[in-house]
Amino acid sequence: MKTSKNMLFLIILVLFLGGCKTYEVMKPIINESKLESENSKLKPGILKKGDTIGLVAPGSYISQNQLDESIKNFEELGYKVKYNNSILDKHGYLAGFDKDRAQDIHSMFLDSNVKAVVAVRGGYGCARLLPYLDYELIRKNPKIVMGYSDITSLLYGLYSKTGLVSFHGPVGTSTFNEYSVNHLNNTVAKINGNYEMKNLPDEEDKITVIKNGVAEGELIGGNLSIVVSMIGTEYDIDTENKIIFLEDIGEEPYRIDRMLTQMRQSGKFNKCSGVVLGIFRRCEIDQNDPEFENSLTLKQVLQDRLGDLGIPVIYGMSFGHITNKFTLPFGINAKIDTYNKSLTLLESPVQ
Repeated sequence: MKTSKNMLFLIILVLFLGGCKTYEVMKPIINESKLESENSKLKPGILKKGDTIGLVAPGSYISQNQLDESIKNFEELGYKVKYNNSILDKHGYLAGFDKDRAQDIHSMFLDSNVKAVVAVRGGYGCARLLPYLDYELIRKNPKIVMGYSDITSLLYGLYSKTGLVSFHGPVGTSTFNEYSVNHLNNTVAKINGNYEMKNLPDEEDKITVIKNGVAEGELIGGNLSIVVSMIGTEYDIDTENKIIFLEDIGEEPYRIDRMLTQMRQSGKFNKCSGVVLGIFRRCEIDQNDPEFENSLTLKQVLQDRLGDLGIPVIYGMSFGHITNKFTLPFGINAKIDTYNKSLTLLESPVQ
């Protein structure tokens, strides 16, 4: 009787240990596979004339006029346009509830006819979507995603979670002049592995070289306020060997100082390759402010916060809340040359 009890105990012990061993071996294999998938770069397909662009409002609410303007802009460029009725939803300052806006984006990735997903406008709200996005769905259906300003949050989330190359470029209500359309076409509508971007000749005087040099690295960045808000979140991106591009609007010099100081103190500039600054529109101190005479200027702040990094830094390149825009691929290898005042894409962002 005692022998039978001992045998039963041994059988139970073997089964228990065997089960534990199987669990311990399988769990890390699953995690490693997922991480490998998330870290691989994913390029969307090329955008051709006649393709369908899916319009979304991932941040602030939009008006009917803004929707109509976006439709007109893209149809005049030769594209078809699609949108869901929920695009006009409102929830306070947001374009509807977070989960509904996320679902709107999902529907565009599920639709095989939609080749690009473009925001009508920015505003605020994209960061709120990030926990609700189905990144596996997006990874399986890579498409062009484009916008700027608050859309920076979405670009960060997509790249950090799926490796999808996206685009810091025009929104639906942007000005689609010849200069901007040319840069748009040369990034999303052509296989272009060596594309140089420069300011218009009469706008080169806006450029200030803070630190001369030539550097290569993967382009990441966007709106400075939003980039700073990503620090410490699961959607943040390692900046080692990256070229960081930044722009902003409506922030006085001391606020730019504060945000760049946060980037410095969080190590964002420690191992990056270079910094490319667009136009910081309306970022000088208000001359009616009684403290105006005591303020540092924007360029003094940029020189102070970025001039000692030992890497190429240039201000005034043609992107940001301005009319003449580069379209900057987020996650593509590029070269900054301050002597030539140019930014060159070293690989095609689309395939």
